Amino acid sequence: MKTAIGYVRVSTETQGRSGLGLDAQRAAIVRFAEAEGFDVVGWFEEVETGKGADALDRRPRLKSALASARKLKAPVIVAKLDRLSRDVAFVSGLMAQRVPFIVAELGADVDPFLLHLYSALAEKERAMISARTKAALQAKKAAGAQLGNRTNLDLAQKAGAASNAASADVFAGNVLPIVRQLQVAGCSSLRAIAEALNTRGVRTARGGDWTAMTVKRVLDRAA
Repeated sequence: MKTAIGYVRVSTETQGRSGLGLDAQRAAIVRFAEAEGFDVVGWFEEVETGKGADALDRRPRLKSALASARKLKAPVIVAKLDRLSRDVAFVSGLMAQRVPFIVAELGADVDPFLLHLYSALAEKERAMISARTKAALQAKKAAGAQLGNRTNLDLAQKAGAASNAASADVFAGNVLPIVRQLQVAGCSSLRAIAEALNTRGVRTARGGDWTAMTVKRVLDRAA
């Protein structure tokens, strides 16, 4: 059995204390490892932001994971690409160190070019979310709204719904290339695509298992 190193990360101390997200990442890596024949012999956990091309200097646990992987000549497995970073330069720097890393969500055989593409999409998504948030706050201030006031709950709910819809569009765009690859490989039905995504360890936007209906929603939204 092939050996591998597991790496999980959250961005805030609150998430770190609660374990929110860490357990889900571990579970995704374990599912992927079992399906692909990897034995995860070491785990590295970190609570630190992934922002910036110099983020590696602030992430000693990732440095340790890379060092351990080099020693074992094994890959580092993460659940999602953004657990490494949403920064293209950072991801490119990791790839330049010649330490292989596998993104469970994307599969073991994803092309390095696609990793660059997905990291670029993630970076763009972060920028778009930040820009939308700032624009929404400025618009509310211009309209005389008192931010933080519970009387603005309806406005906040509408803004949240719009943000959720935008995030769903981005997720659909990110996962669509994987779905297309599966279709080319012979997965002709929605159920077959869902089973293949689950086997690969790819999770839905909410971190759950795929069904024929969730695949249909992604295809409909991408269309």
